[in-house]
Amino acid sequence: MAREIIASVEPYETRVAVIEDGTLVNIFVERGEPLAGNIYKGKVVNVLPGMEAAFVDIGLDRNAFLHVTDIRSQRLVGEEVDESFGRGAIADRLRPGQEILVQVTKEPMGTKGARVTTYIALPAHYLVLMPTVNYVGVSRRIEGDTERKRLRQIADSIKPDKMGVIVRTAAEGVGERELRADVDFLLSVWNRVTERARNGKAPALIYQDVHLIRRVVRDLLTEDVERFVIDSPDEYGRILDLLSSFAPALKSRVTLHKGEEPIFEHFGVEKELERALRRKVWLHSGGYVVIDRTEALTVIDVNTGKYVGKTDLASTIFKTNLEAVDEIVRQIILRDIGGIILVDLIDMENERHRKRVLQALGEAVKADRAKIHIIDLTQLGLVEITRKRVYQDLEEVMRTHCPYCEGRGRVLSPETMSLRVRREVRRLARTNRARALLVELHPQVHALLFRDGESWLRQLEENNGKHILIRGREGLHLERVNVTEAADAAALEQEEVLVGAGRRTQLYWLDREPDEAVDIAEEEEEEYEHAAAVAGERATHGIFARLRQLFAVRRT
Repeated sequence: MAREIIASVEPYETRVAVIEDGTLVNIFVERGEPLAGNIYKGKVVNVLPGMEAAFVDIGLDRNAFLHVTDIRSQRLVGEEVDESFGRGAIADRLRPGQEILVQVTKEPMGTKGARVTTYIALPAHYLVLMPTVNYVGVSRRIEGDTERKRLRQIADSIKPDKMGVIVRTAAEGVGERELRADVDFLLSVWNRVTERARNGKAPALIYQDVHLIRRVVRDLLTEDVERFVIDSPDEYGRILDLLSSFAPALKSRVTLHKGEEPIFEHFGVEKELERALRRKVWLHSGGYVVIDRTEALTVIDVNTGKYVGKTDLASTIFKTNLEAVDEIVRQIILRDIGGIILVDLIDMENERHRKRVLQALGEAVKADRAKIHIIDLTQLGLVEITRKRVYQDLEEVMRTHCPYCEGRGRVLSPETMSLRVRREVRRLARTNRARALLVELHPQVHALLFRDGESWLRQLEENNGKHILIRGREGLHLERVNVTEAADAAALEQEEVLVGAGRRTQLYWLDREPDEAVDIAEEEEEEYEHAAAVAGERATHGIFARLRQLFAVRRT
């Protein structure tokens, strides 16, 4: 299997792609300072027995979340903990104001703060040192029993007293000298951590994990990587210096991209990255999968699409599902989707087909470096998957909520809005004290509102003794209605001048709660007065009278 790593370094963004046999399998994007892996001296803010958790101030915008299962029993230098620390209920282990050493295991996502643990882990190229537990482990990716036994024996002999080590995949075939060098290096790092924790005052950053390029060199650059291509001369030199310290044999595989064409375009990664952000992913057979993300979970739906099969329906469904599971796992890894994942396969009545598809899914997830669990395949064809999330996924990094639909993906239809506007205009005609009203709305809504003519509006004016002008305006949000008040029809024409200058008195969002209506900023009052002067009339009624009422209420 040909494996390559391509790295693009730009002023505000670093991207790394992993390609296997010409196919993009991983993409990592870093903007700003990463938090996962950092060690902080934090202060317990509050303890919640009902959640069996505590919130810890580590100096970020939001407090970090610490679950009871992530609290160790061993006390460390620099911590202010009671004798009960690590034993009993959460309320007996921690108290507000306590200073403890924690490590970030999951980046903040959305409205949630970072997740932290008191079990510290310091990774190097061949080993992970765990100073707070007494344990020896070997990566599950090293499959040979003889090699696993050899590495475990070496790890047992070199691990520090009352500490733990995990042998990483890169250590396969490596001798004791290299492993011992990693232990010595990590011990020196840990000694610096404890020294800073002893002298630091919470909340404080004690240890910062390396940035993306060094993390990729540490975690991914192994013997099975044929080449590592990077476009930054500075980072290229740092990588060579880093490899000289622990893996000089890999230096020849690192090359500097010197072409004028951007490196991601040169290797075809840019197009693949664009595909990784699409909602619909096509399969080679003509079927497709649809990936939808919600607050609680990610849902992946499988469809036959253009694929009609050659024999019978059962075989068509089976082949589509079989092809889909490989692409689904690839997309999960590529997009770094974490949390709960629900896969809706096409229903299969044949039990043998169901087992084959589930078996294929189990084989596919073995390529994932993250911790992933397949729960079961239900009778409805639903597969439940959980996957550990550490860093922000591709969607979180590269996209933001749509300001138009606020992340819902849907807005009210023009017909729904036209019906709502008609009801709203009737209400305003009945309850509003102004003698004239100007209503502005989206052109599509306007067209549907008057599809049968204006007779309903003229009747409404006659019944309520008001003059009402309704018009469409390009660029207005589909769900938004602007209403301007005036004392009479003549004054309404004056208000139209102000509306043309971009001024409003009331903004209605007909799909929002009342308290989500948009208010006019207080500092804009002078601009409204200036617009009135330009129009040639002092503001003694209509929009300005309404504004004064709003400001008077706000100031009292």
